[in-house]
Amino acid sequence: MDDLAYEGVFFDIGGVLLDLSSVRAGHEAFLGRFADREGIDDVEQLVDDWRAALGAYFSGRDGTTFRPALDGYRHAIAAAVALQKSTSLDREAVLDGRKDHPTTVPDADWRPLFEETTTRTVRPSPGAVETVRALDEADRYLGVVSDIDTWEAERMLSGFGIYDRFDRVTTSEAVGRTKPDPAMFEAALADAPVAPERSLYVGDRYDHDMRGGSRAGLVTVAHGGSAAERAAEDPDDVVDYVVSDLRELLDIVGLV
Repeated sequence: MDDLAYEGVFFDIGGVLLDLSSVRAGHEAFLGRFADREGIDDVEQLVDDWRAALGAYFSGRDGTTFRPALDGYRHAIAAAVALQKSTSLDREAVLDGRKDHPTTVPDADWRPLFEETTTRTVRPSPGAVETVRALDEADRYLGVVSDIDTWEAERMLSGFGIYDRFDRVTTSEAVGRTKPDPAMFEAALADAPVAPERSLYVGDRYDHDMRGGSRAGLVTVAHGGSAAERAAEDPDDVVDYVVSDLRELLDIVGLV
């Protein structure tokens, strides 16, 4: 296929447009500020409990059914605070949601601080902003296909100054499913003026992005994560390109 035949580019967010290490740093910064405000001394334990509770929340998802991150954040902060307040609780049962606890933390007590802190902390992957802008200025169709809450997608992409560059942002919250469910890719491609076989899909997970994108007929691009790690082996033959820097996409579509 001629390079210039690629008329559309679809991106995952986490690990592709978004530097995941900055997300972890943002969560730590938020919890540090929260602990300081609430007089919590053991910040390290608070962070560990938050992460464990959030991980258990997402791992409890039924197949590709979407679970809102916002509900996960609510569970994680309530569980972490409850364990700070009481040493008699069953830690594992509280963290994985099997045991109710009396602690609740109203959104007003944590969410503004969370959004303020993480907005200042999260950053785009190297070359992401430059690449998206160049593709948009070259009139390529641009889309997002991401397992994310809609409000977080809008907040992050707007913070990077590229939200308005995308023709369509497809989130798992809007679809109700997560990748590699075909519904995610069908929603992203619905009414799009580009054919899947003439569009790139950039992702960082082999199972979710490479398999899901390839099954939808998209030309897949592995960028980091398990997608890049498994590209050489590629047991299902679902990786078409591998890039270490998003700016390499400009060459693939013929802009360099």
